Amino acid sequence: MVTMSTAPKIWTRETGLVEKRDLWAAMKRGFRGRCPRCGEGKLFRAFLKTADNCASCGLDFTPHRADDLPAYLVIVIVGHIVVPTILWIETNYTTPVWLSFVAYLPFTFFASLGLLQPVKGAVVGLQWALRMHGFDDNPPDGIPPV
Repeated sequence: MVTMSTAPKIWTRETGLVEKRDLWAAMKRGFRGRCPRCGEGKLFRAFLKTADNCASCGLDFTPHRADDLPAYLVIVIVGHIVVPTILWIETNYTTPVWLSFVAYLPFTFFASLGLLQPVKGAVVGLQWALRMHGFDDNPPDGIPPV
């Protein structure tokens, strides 16, 4: 059985002074593939591999844990665009099956591929702004790092 420390945490002026992080600005910077803190350095070193740190401000990107969330969000976004469009076209026009496959499959593939990196950047920006997964400078006591 693990026992938690019952000592009260003493709040001082210094513990309350933390860096202000704007959620929407961080997500927008991440969506553009830039550092969520400064917006200058590159977030990615390869298509979906984040850099180890920002070349401009030195922010460490290694604690991020985007996992599968960007892929799920891309599926939701592209699905909400493609499915209503296909339903509208197929109910109002008669198109041959081969034409449907030639039109819908490449669009779905390239739209998904094109959104994957920006959505992952936005998720990393969200994690940084909310101080999730190691992006907090002062993590609470008793919580092990991931």
